[in-house]
Amino acid sequence: MSISSSLNAGVMGLGVNSARLSTISDNIANSSTLGYKRSQVDFSSMVLHQRSSAYAAGGVRVDSFKDIAATGPLTSTGNATDIAVTERGLLPVTNEGGIGAVPSERSLMLLPTGSFYPDQNGYLRTQSGMFLLGWPADSSGDIGNVSRNSGLNLEPVNIATSQFTASPTTSMELGINLPADATTTGGSGEPYSLPIEYFDNLGRAQTMTMEFTPNVPASGSSNEWDVQFFDSAGDPVTSLGDLNLVFDDTASNGGRIASATASGGVSYDAATGKLSMTLEHGPIDVFIGRPDDSAGITQLAGPYSPTAVTKDGAPLGDLASVEIDENGYLQAIYDTGLRRTLYQIPVGDVPNMNGLTALDGQAYSVSSSSGSLYLWNAGTGPVGTVAGYSLMESATDIAAELTDLIETQRAYSSNAKIVQTVDEMLQETTNLKR
Repeated sequence: MSISSSLNAGVMGLGVNSARLSTISDNIANSSTLGYKRSQVDFSSMVLHQRSSAYAAGGVRVDSFKDIAATGPLTSTGNATDIAVTERGLLPVTNEGGIGAVPSERSLMLLPTGSFYPDQNGYLRTQSGMFLLGWPADSSGDIGNVSRNSGLNLEPVNIATSQFTASPTTSMELGINLPADATTTGGSGEPYSLPIEYFDNLGRAQTMTMEFTPNVPASGSSNEWDVQFFDSAGDPVTSLGDLNLVFDDTASNGGRIASATASGGVSYDAATGKLSMTLEHGPIDVFIGRPDDSAGITQLAGPYSPTAVTKDGAPLGDLASVEIDENGYLQAIYDTGLRRTLYQIPVGDVPNMNGLTALDGQAYSVSSSSGSLYLWNAGTGPVGTVAGYSLMESATDIAAELTDLIETQRAYSSNAKIVQTVDEMLQETTNLKR
């Protein structure tokens, strides 16, 4: 009977508008919740098989979902480990049970933003108990070959293990001018000493000394120097080897290295212009220049000038702070000025963002509806960059929610009127018997 189908349609209308009211209530209640994704409903009609003689109302049904693909505005903070994804994408996190679990048994969840802080063990976590995950980097900042379709290579981010660090010196570059007059007849033959501070693998400062001794001929100019290398880390001071330098004095290449011959524990590569030697703490490369190249060591008619002597490495440093850049690299900054990459934080994405399963604390998990997870480098593919010192605000628009609230109230009242009207009509039908 069509009048009964009208009653059913009205009752279903009351139900779906009650569901919409629930989502609006959630959205308004979480208008100040960081990272909150707006809940929405989708109404769809139900059509019954129609007979030619009468029409039967099918009614309406509702499907609710989270608009996870939508992003809220970012707000700046003073905390370096307040992290948000600027556009599409979510951060990988785990719960407290995942800290000690093997990767295959760890709960992998996704978070749009988080205010992370180190706990008593140095793990970065939120107040709601979500622990940040990342790919650990080696001493050179490389993460190597990692799995991007799973959390197999992800680890809970821990900054306590990097409280102290020392970076040993592995390379030096020399920009030195040796006086051409020192290799001419009548020169004193006195050596020129160049001490260079370097850092060993324990963060201690050591000294490598280079002694440049000119070869003074009986007549004319030799343009030749003998160089000896000494390492103060040895006990006694260790001789590392010798080097013979001959400089060009032609019009086209005057003052540049013509040849370099190494001996002892020192070797020279003319293609790179580098010396290779082994100090007490390990191997080191020293750039002195290629033959016929103006860079490196020169011999010109000027004073002895070690004007450009540089090296890498740093002494023992204490962790001062951590920062994350837009590419997702979490870097430790030490009081010596050294910056070291500890982790790379990837950005997760799925084909259907709105198909993710919503969990407590603005977290989400992969489901059959969302599709498979892929972990991108921040700022590549479809995902956005990572912003430090930032948090994502709620995606709720209060004005839009209040407008929807008015519409829902009117729709609910209209459906209630249908139920009331059907009741009155049925009452009239009942009165026919009297």
